[in-house]
Amino acid sequence: MRFAVIQFPGSNCDQDCVRLVRDGAGAEADLLWHGTPSVEGFDAVIVPGGFSYGDYLRCGAIARFSPVMRAVAEAAGRGMPVLGVCNGFQILCEAGLLPGALVRNRGLRFVCAPQWLRVETSQSPFTNNLRTGAVIQLPIAHGEGCYFADAPTLASLNANRQVLLRYCAEDGRITPESNPNGSLENIAGICNRERNVFGLMPHPDRAFELRLGSADGIAIIKSLTQA
Repeated sequence: MRFAVIQFPGSNCDQDCVRLVRDGAGAEADLLWHGTPSVEGFDAVIVPGGFSYGDYLRCGAIARFSPVMRAVAEAAGRGMPVLGVCNGFQILCEAGLLPGALVRNRGLRFVCAPQWLRVETSQSPFTNNLRTGAVIQLPIAHGEGCYFADAPTLASLNANRQVLLRYCAEDGRITPESNPNGSLENIAGICNRERNVFGLMPHPDRAFELRLGSADGIAIIKSLTQA
């Protein structure tokens, strides 16, 4: 399986994503410049974290217009798996590939810390290597990670089991105290209705070996490569 890792001006997690794929899952990964108008030859796409275009205007708002994102949208429409991490999640929402929006954190401060997450369903290409209800730990690092959507969108996400991860306490309880950014319903990651596009604010790319504090990110990428 060959992954394209999109590289925007301002990306700073692209190399981490390449290492996650290569070292964590033993698959192929190559950087793809944002000006490339095609994802031909790849089996999956990762839109990495960082500060694409310096987060000018709004996080992800400029990156969505990159030529490569038109190709990503077309490929996603054909069923290609697309994973967006942190700024990548923001870009996918701005591009209309995922519903809702990521807004300023509650408290208006940047948060950077290890975070417990509960797997809400294993019924997705991104979580089939994990047990429903399992608690994993991935780091977060964002200033605009508060997930927001209107009531009908939230109802639809829940009805279709599109919420794949929620912020939680170490024992798996969903509590206000375990919510690091004010996201509605402690939402940390969602997929589209077709289940081939997944965006999450936590970083699996920073959790693929124990000396980093957690290797739980490997299960997410292996869910794709071993499907």
